[in-house]
Amino acid sequence: MAKKPLQEQPWEGVATKPKIKKPSLYRVIMLNDDFTPMDFVVSLLQSLFDKTAQEATEIMLQIHRGGVGVCGVYTYEVAEMKAAQVIEAARRSQHPLRCEVERI
Repeated sequence: MAKKPLQEQPWEGVATKPKIKKPSLYRVIMLNDDFTPMDFVVSLLQSLFDKTAQEATEIMLQIHRGGVGVCGVYTYEVAEMKAAQVIEAARRSQHPLRCEVERI
């Protein structure tokens, strides 16, 4: 059985943009404890998450009152790095502050 020749398609040779999947996003969250000073948390939020003093204070109060607060939303690698920086800074200052990453 002979093969039929392929017919030329009218769109042949037209470039199309490949669909790029957006990366998943992750929340960096801090968890409340009874030992880490509030001003230390505010300082971390300002230095590591580029929050203003007011934003940092509001997030710190969410952590204090609700037990958890969102520091920022990032791609996985950035979120993991930020969480590790928080934990390292807390350990250096001998605070038991916990920080986690959760997928949105």
